[in-house]
Amino acid sequence: MGIWEILLGVAVIIVSLVIIAVILLQQGHRAGISGAISGGADTFLSKNKARTFDAVLARFTKYIAILFFVLAIVANYLALKG
Repeated sequence: MGIWEILLGVAVIIVSLVIIAVILLQQGHRAGISGAISGGADTFLSKNKARTFDAVLARFTKYIAILFFVLAIVANYLALKG
């Protein structure tokens, strides 16, 4: 096992943990009736702030997922090659 396989394995683990953290930070889209009943109505400013933060997290999730798949494909190629 070469140094590149080890470094790539560590990178895949770190990127996978980042994906998990970013997904857990995203707000659920099922507020529905339970939020309205419990008085969870948001103000206009807090709704826009949440949408902006969620949009950034969604965009970041896409980029991190692409990076994860590229790293996984490269790691698989190196494993089959060597």
